[in-house]
Amino acid sequence: MNPSDHILALARHRRVLRAADVREHGLPPQLLLKMHQAGKLQRISRGLYSLPDAEITEHQVLMEVCQRVPKAVLCLLSALQFHEVGSQMPHEVWIALPEGTQTPALDYPTLRIARLRGAAYSEGIETVMEHGAPVRVYSVAKTVTDCFKFRNKIGLDVALEALKDAWRQRKVTMAEVSHFAKINRVEKVMQPYLEAVVA
Repeated sequence: MNPSDHILALARHRRVLRAADVREHGLPPQLLLKMHQAGKLQRISRGLYSLPDAEITEHQVLMEVCQRVPKAVLCLLSALQFHEVGSQMPHEVWIALPEGTQTPALDYPTLRIARLRGAAYSEGIETVMEHGAPVRVYSVAKTVTDCFKFRNKIGLDVALEALKDAWRQRKVTMAEVSHFAKINRVEKVMQPYLEAVVA
């Protein structure tokens, strides 16, 4: 198999290719640009390529962000959308980054960044494979408690809807919610709402 065919096979498997993916297979990353110029690959955004006829999935943009910002974890409204909880359709991609991390320079899509430290950042991360590419997203229970932690940014109504919908769909247990509420220091805030949901 020649290098170009190898890259096309990778693109079919992964949907989104980065220079690092090509380098990992011992191939020169410059080939991506040449193949793009030849019309064999399309450039989705800076440093990301796919087949010209690749079907754009619902999570394509989220997948691209996770590829381009390795420490990013989908959170808040983007995590709710990913898990199909609530009715939020965010116009930006919400990501969590460790406190002190440099702000990523992406032209597209627009990012909303939550800075978290310690367990509030590292706990509850799930890695879901989407067409061969890892998407890092917080679990439903972690996302629900994050919504209460950031209720001043996203609105208490969104946090309440997330809690009720996640509970109704049986995507969370009270033990999970309590665990993450403790990590996020929102147990007291959430207590009356948890009692109302269980009642």
